[in-house]
Amino acid sequence: MSTVRLAFSPAPVHVRTARLVGVAVARRAGVAEELLDEVRLAIGEACTRAVALHRQYGLPDLVQMEMSDDLSYTVRVIDRAPIEAGLGLTALPPDELANESLTDEALTVGVGFALLAGFVDDLQVRPVDVGIGTEVRMVWPVGK
Repeated sequence: MSTVRLAFSPAPVHVRTARLVGVAVARRAGVAEELLDEVRLAIGEACTRAVALHRQYGLPDLVQMEMSDDLSYTVRVIDRAPIEAGLGLTALPPDELANESLTDEALTVGVGFALLAGFVDDLQVRPVDVGIGTEVRMVWPVGK
């Protein structure tokens, strides 16, 4: 088993790098070629969501991404935003999503969960074990 860790400042420009690294590690781990687009899109959404939360709350903390390839390819993306921010927007009613007073970052977070659920069969979103923040955990099968 190998684990790759990546930490980056909460700037949108770094999401592309995280996607590239995530797909390279997925390919090396043995994720099927036909799933790599899904991996790329899901990592991009999870990292974009984390960056948006950090920017919305003015957090200078690094966004963390951890990839491991034990019996499956697992990606964890961790933000340090208040937990109610990280989890609460999944239940926004459609009329609030249309509300122009929501920031771009708030919309990104809310819509990001819907997109992630469409890309990843094994998706978990939960509070981090230590400190403040949310962990988005995504898992894909490997064919070793």
